[in-house]
Amino acid sequence: MSPASRYTYLGPEGTFTEAAIRTLPEAATRELVPAVSVPAALDAVRNGEAGGALVPIENSVEGGVNATLDELATGTPLMIYREVLLPIAFALLVRPGTTLEAVKTVTGHPVAQPQVRRWLAKNLPDAQWESAASNADGARLVREGRYDAAFAGEFAAATYGLTPLVTGIHDAENAETRFVLVGRPGRPAARTGADKTSLVLWLGDDRPGALLELLQEFAVRGVNLVRIESRPTGEGIGRYCFSVDAEGHIADRRVGEALMGLRRICPKVRFLGSYPRAGVDPSEVTPLRRGTTDEEFAEASDWLARCVDGRA
Repeated sequence: MSPASRYTYLGPEGTFTEAAIRTLPEAATRELVPAVSVPAALDAVRNGEAGGALVPIENSVEGGVNATLDELATGTPLMIYREVLLPIAFALLVRPGTTLEAVKTVTGHPVAQPQVRRWLAKNLPDAQWESAASNADGARLVREGRYDAAFAGEFAAATYGLTPLVTGIHDAENAETRFVLVGRPGRPAARTGADKTSLVLWLGDDRPGALLELLQEFAVRGVNLVRIESRPTGEGIGRYCFSVDAEGHIADRRVGEALMGLRRICPKVRFLGSYPRAGVDPSEVTPLRRGTTDEEFAEASDWLARCVDGRA
């Protein structure tokens, strides 16, 4: 297959990321290649070795996935074209014949630990936890005898020859992880009426009200923010950029004008794409407040033009 028909994902086989990428309609016609890390998956796209990469970006329990947020904020620009929401529940995978009483060491991805902490305290209070590169890699380590058990998706058991000793483990009901399909920059996905726009914003001078000015560009135009997180820029203590998800599409007048306003006041703005919101139907979107529809923006623009021409 050509690189354009190849998708990478955070591997190895048996991860939740693999389960998420297989929900994509086009997955059946793509070569799916696991990568050892989020940077490796995204670099395959940057280098032209793959047409897209699916990586985790947010968890409903732990928040943002820092490796993905930082990779999208730096380096050669990439764009998000789609998102996938995947319900997350863990299974305790063991070698055949292992009992719960025999489990003394457990492993899994660091993001998994906070999602099973209370279950561990109740059922395996003396077990020692050590982190693995991924939940699937933890399953591999159990197969090799390095650990007694691993927290991973139940679907990983067959891949690694393990047994699901306990299934449906989660501390938080309805826990889910959000994944994004990332490609090289191009035209954004088509507007659907239930869209999301992702950005990275850098503040200028560190002064009172700087963040408020940034937020006002959204607020005065009726653009709702669904996520905002600060990330260090690496330029010194107190230097941050902001990863932002906003409701709407760049083709919406309110969103486009907000982006123009941000471009005027921020030293740097990185547009990460506009794409359909997973699990949201356009009919379910809250109606826009007065003065923020495309028609009202167009009418205001026409009124201004008439004023300039002396026809107001």
